Amino acid sequence: MVDQDSAGSSAPGPLAGVTVVTLEQAISAPMCTRTLADFGARVIKVENPKGGDFARHYDDVVKGQAAHFVWANRGKESVTLDLKSESGIDLLHRLLDEADALVSNLTPGATARMGLSGDELAQRHPHLVAVEIDGYGAGGPLSHKRAYDLLVQAESGVCAVTGFPGEPAKPGPPVADVSTGLYAALSIIALLYSRDARTANGQHTPTVSVSLFDTAAEVMGYQLNYTRHSGIDQQPLGMSSPAVAPYGSYRTGDGHTVVLGTTNDREWQRLAREIVQRPDLADDERFATNTGRVQNRDVLEEAIGAWCGQHDLAEIQKIADEAGIGNARYNLPSEVIAHPQLSERDRWREIDTPGGPIPALLPPPIISGFDPPMGSIPGLGEHTDTVLAEIGVDRAELAALRAQGAVGQAYEG
Repeated sequence: MVDQDSAGSSAPGPLAGVTVVTLEQAISAPMCTRTLADFGARVIKVENPKGGDFARHYDDVVKGQAAHFVWANRGKESVTLDLKSESGIDLLHRLLDEADALVSNLTPGATARMGLSGDELAQRHPHLVAVEIDGYGAGGPLSHKRAYDLLVQAESGVCAVTGFPGEPAKPGPPVADVSTGLYAALSIIALLYSRDARTANGQHTPTVSVSLFDTAAEVMGYQLNYTRHSGIDQQPLGMSSPAVAPYGSYRTGDGHTVVLGTTNDREWQRLAREIVQRPDLADDERFATNTGRVQNRDVLEEAIGAWCGQHDLAEIQKIADEAGIGNARYNLPSEVIAHPQLSERDRWREIDTPGGPIPALLPPPIISGFDPPMGSIPGLGEHTDTVLAEIGVDRAELAALRAQGAVGQAYEG
């Protein structure tokens, strides 16, 4: 396929020349493929003609578009195919003939029903890296269930270690979805790296499955280790940590919230002596080790909270910086948008959407000599005609396919 590089990057991306076809919804798979697009891959998003990715319709706050969708789908091309039709499936296979990877996160069993199981793909497209994201992984009592970020965070214990005792909470960002998407992207890159060697030996490319539940359980690694070996279910502590003390948030004298953290005994000594000026606490054997400080955290929280309440935020942060103690300001999303750490480092770019240009953050990796493409948000079916033309669908065939309903209607931007 022709590589679509309309972003004017300073150099080809690390994944330039790689084509990814994706059957995706919501967040996990779209974050996987957006990550690949950020590295220069071409991503062709195959959508149902009747509405497409349902995340398109979560809300309309971004110039008539959904905030989730514009976050997770820049730099992709949208092709509308009815994959319940024989002609639609045939077109998908023609796309896969030219693609390097397939990503999917449909409902349990959906890809198998379409003839896209791992074995079938290995036979028909032995070069293809196929990654399927599911909820709970195959072979378990929950494998048949639908899985959304909240459901998986609850099932995996993430909600139990977030919030306050008796008041569990879901972390605001969809951490199960995003983490799973990143693991899926990493799997694709790893398999592409070694694909040529396998192909030379006559081997097909392995398929990959990544589940939200397995990923969330991995993210819970510390808590699971602690509970397995102590027999204790740690209670959530809001903006503090059950593992380390002192480590938490405190109200300041001017009405802000400062976050202070120590991670070792030396930092604790500096915090006690140089910041809160309590040598008695520094010398108290109860607080000599982190284990003791965790067991007696209430005494420390009261002392640090009292000191912070007598000082303004700016003064606290200046003293903490001078003492070499980690600190931060608690910010609302509206304050992060205007954060000088983003603006002064030029982290915002403008991207195109069907509703007009919007600001978007650059992806986190900074690669010398390469500017991420930051491509447009696709309209539903916007690239159907051009992509299908590349695989040999002429105007007459396209018209016939549209008449059958196998292909979505012509895009009208």
